[in-house]
Formats: sequence, structure tokens, C-alpha cells
Amino acid sequence: MKNITARVVCSIAITIFFLNPPLPGLCSPDSHTAAAQGKGPEYPAKTYFTDIVLVNQNGQEMRLFSDLIRGRTVIIIPFFTSCTGACPVMNQNLAKIQDWLGERLGKDAYMISISVDPATDTVPKLQEYARKFSAKPGWFFLSGKRENVEFALKKLGQYVETREDHSNIMIIGNEKTGLWKKAFSLAAIESLIPIVESVLNDKGEKGS
Repeated sequence: MKNITARVVCSIAITIFFLNPPLPGLCSPDSHTAAAQGKGPEYPAKTYFTDIVLVNQNGQEMRLFSDLIRGRTVIIIPFFTSCTGACPVMNQNLAKIQDWLGERLGKDAYMISISVDPATDTVPKLQEYARKFSAKPGWFFLSGKRENVEFALKKLGQYVETREDHSNIMIIGNEKTGLWKKAFSLAAIESLIPIVESVLNDKGEKGS
């Protein structure tokens, strides 16, 4: 458990390093020491992501860490509902991953499409958009208060000032083992599924 704790902390830092400026001290030798000595928090990912509140397509409030990330694998992309370029393609790839996941969606894995345009993407618009892709339970389209959404996007390395500048990066993370990867979300589904599968089936450093 101690090794997994250290792995979680540094895996998050490594992921965000590629997407956003690195977090000071998160992957420092001191953080390894604290985790190894059991002085770190039980869920280091919660300290980083926090429980900032977002709203899903059903109008339900969801905490970023406790309700969405904790204890499962998450597959995350940015989007906005009026986007006519990359967003439909990215979400169509998620729809294909949804089919591949089958019963594991909503149990072992959640899929998250988080809006970069919370002022426009209201609950009714999220609902309509979710229906276009036949979203099943376990696939959440998220928006909410502007400041909350921006905070969450920054934590994910996905914040942009102009919605059209959003990234095409898919983040795949296994909170249980601390393994986080990123992928080009416009890639062929045959390339994306093996990446998702590797994170979903990860057993941690000990392989147990």
C-alpha cells in the first residue's frame, strides 16, 4: 500500500507534467519519503484533485474525486456541445469504448466528457448531447459553476481560455493503482482500446 501511495502521487505529477506545468514538490524525494513512512494522506489523489463539485447531464452534483475518480478507472476528454470539429469524433470514440467496456462501465470504469464552455452547456444541452451518443450509466457529461469547472479543468491539465483551443487529449487513469496515461483521442479506436485496457487491468507495482 505504501508503494502504491507513492506511485499514485508521482503518476499524477507525471501525467500533468505533459499537459500542464508540473506541481511543485509533488514528485520530489520528500514526497516519496512521506508516503513511504505512511505520513501522506490515505488518498493522495484526493489532495490533488479535491472534491470540487460539478454537475452531470441528469442535473446531479458530483464530487470530482470521491464520486468520479475514487476506486476506479476514468477516461476523460474535454469538449463543448456546440463544437462541430473534434468533439463529435472524440465522443464517438468514447461511444465505441463504451461498447467495448460493456458491463464494466459504471462498475470498474467511468467515462467523463467535461465541458470547456460551462456558461453554454446547461443540463438540458448536456442531456441532449448525451442522447446523441447513446450514453449509458457510467458515462458522465459534466458542467457546472464556471469557477468549479475551470478548477477541475486546470487539475486535469485541460483548461483553456478560449473553448475552441481545447486539447484533443484523452486522460486514462486508474486511481486504485496510480497508473495514468494519455492518448490522442482522435486516434483510431483500434489504437485507443489497448491503452484503455492496459490502465483498466493494471494490478499495480506488485502485480497482485
